[in-house]
Amino acid sequence: MAGLEDIQQLHREQPAHPEPLAVRRPRRSLLRPLPSPAYRRFPTAQGDEGEREAGPIEVWGNPAVGEVRLPSRPESAGSARRLAEAVVVGHWGMSPRFAEHAVLLVSELVGNAVRHTGARTFGLRMSRRRGRIRIEVRDPSRALPCLMPVRDMDTSGRGLFLIDQVADRWGVDLLPRGKCTWVELKVPERG
Repeated sequence: MAGLEDIQQLHREQPAHPEPLAVRRPRRSLLRPLPSPAYRRFPTAQGDEGEREAGPIEVWGNPAVGEVRLPSRPESAGSARRLAEAVVVGHWGMSPRFAEHAVLLVSELVGNAVRHTGARTFGLRMSRRRGRIRIEVRDPSRALPCLMPVRDMDTSGRGLFLIDQVADRWGVDLLPRGKCTWVELKVPERG
């Protein structure tokens, strides 16, 4: 059986522990902050030579403490989503499931601010009181958003529709210089 001898000879010529062709990486949870060019490396608090990735709050600031200004670019939606998740889960201790709703709303508010205002920057602010969280996006445009009917085959224009469906309340406050578009979500009772 010449075929079997060829296979045995090939097996003897291969190293005992071949190099892996690819390294498998563990899957990331959708709710974990994703690496981004905006993440920077900072020394650890202990001052040793090890480094850690800075979280979104360390990089941009905490929108639950004060307004965080972000550049009006599509990439900023990802930064704002990571900030929202960090505040809702890490700062306020709410469930990742609840954070998904807040992250979706932040994404839609930021998308509208980036796409429709022509501003250089926008502000993100989050607050929690009386059983609700409030998410605000401020921009210098005084043009009001308009909730339009949505059809099944529409490829855009669903942002305010999603906000209207997911948020418990939403609205727009005109400011002396621009506007603040806000949403509110009821905080689920712990059971």
